[in-house]
This record gives sequence, structure tokens and C-alpha cells, in this order.
Amino acid sequence: MINKDQIVKELNFKATRSSGSGGQNVNKVSTKVEFRFDISNSTVLTDNQKDIINSKLKNRISSEGILIITSDSERTQLGNKRKVVELFLELMEKSLKKPKKRLKTKPSRASKEKRLKEKKINAEKKKLRNL
Repeated sequence: MINKDQIVKELNFKATRSSGSGGQNVNKVSTKVEFRFDISNSTVLTDNQKDIINSKLKNRISSEGILIITSDSERTQLGNKRKVVELFLELMEKSLKKPKKRLKTKPSRASKEKRLKEKKINAEKKKLRNL
């Protein structure tokens, strides 16, 4: 996977004032955190990983190839910073995780017998309707 310690060095943060209601605190304190990660210029990710991330997270990536995540749910800048980093690492793990291969299974003997029994009951029911 990816080395979390190395990737954290490539993160860029920007603090701004949160929008919406919130009283006096919201007007003077910059608690909203905007997180930017340049995927195309990352030294930690391989080219293959970059392609996978670009395809799976295309709705969150700008046209310049920058992943942008914002958070203003917490009351402190540090809390929002933690939340953004946590979400980023979660997104990276989910997008780079390989899906399990599906194993083909056959219906069991009991399920086949049950299906045939139900078919016979339905056929009998329909036959009795015509009488």
C-alpha cells in the first residue's frame, strides 16, 4: 500500500472562515480547512496507483489533477485538519484496495430439490384452476 508518513509530507492545507451561521466565533476565526493533494506530482505514489486513484476518485479531483477535500464541521482548525487527513487516508485505502475475486458456486442438492418441489406445487395449482 502507501506509506502514510511519507504521504503526509506532501499534503497542503489552507484555513479559511466557515460559511453560514455560527455566531461571533464564525466571523473572526478561520476554522474551515481546505486540503489539497497534487496526485500527478506525488513522489510517493506509483504511476499505476495514480491511474487507479484518478479513475476511482474522478469526481473529487479537479481538472489540474488536484484532490480537494474540505471540512468545517469541527469547531477548531486542528479538529478539521484531523478530519480531512483521516478522510484522505480512508479514500486512498479504499481506492487502492483490490476487490476480492468472486468464486463461482453451484446450487446445493437440497436447493435444487426444493426448487423442483415448488415448481411441481405451482404446476398442480394451475392445473386445478382449469378444472
